[in-house]
Amino acid sequence: MFTGITEATGAVRRMVKQGEDAVLEIETSMPLQDVKIGDSISVSGACLTVTAIAGRTFAVDVSAETLSRTTLRDMTAGKTVNLEKALRLSDRLGGHLVLGHVDSIGVIIEKTARFGSLVFGFSIAPELGRYVVEKGSVTIDGISLTVNRCESGASCSQSAASCSQNDRFYVNVIPHTASGTTLGEKKVGDAVNIETDIIARYLEKLVIVAKNGDSGQPDEGTSGGISMEMLSQYGFLK
Repeated sequence: MFTGITEATGAVRRMVKQGEDAVLEIETSMPLQDVKIGDSISVSGACLTVTAIAGRTFAVDVSAETLSRTTLRDMTAGKTVNLEKALRLSDRLGGHLVLGHVDSIGVIIEKTARFGSLVFGFSIAPELGRYVVEKGSVTIDGISLTVNRCESGASCSQSAASCSQNDRFYVNVIPHTASGTTLGEKKVGDAVNIETDIIARYLEKLVIVAKNGDSGQPDEGTSGGISMEMLSQYGFLK
């Protein structure tokens, strides 16, 4: 588990394919004295297991599943990644609870300088959009960020050149974050790893189970979700 507060960046030395999997070697200024084989490190938002350490370089295995869901599949020598060691129970939770389990790849649709900061817009699939809420948290390439604004792709103007059925959300990135992470180098059209807030997923699952039974599957003719009747039935309303 992580907080989404990047500790350092690293440079990819090489990625070696091993069948459908791969081994990624990364060089970094982040101290590795307290890292041991088997530890977890977030690499641009993906939780990976350390398999080797040599000086300032460490190696991680990347499964076929991770390659299929993240931008790590496009890594080449010289590319920069965000790094964070796993959270200790004694650490401050400076960002939010991040699992390092990337949900999907998103695309940067806007990057605008505003009052010294950068405003980024991201496009994501509609099935993930429901987990992103205004003033909530989202993880972009391993970075914990606050959502400023959300838009539904279904409600955009069909005459707009940038319109698509994907949902969109926007975040503000302060200069410290832009300079200390890969976001400062990103441009419109670049792909990023996105992890939505896990609390939203658990809440959705619990609500569906409460309404439709232990299977978690809606009964025929129901759509799941919270209603006044459901809240009253389970004692949330007096």
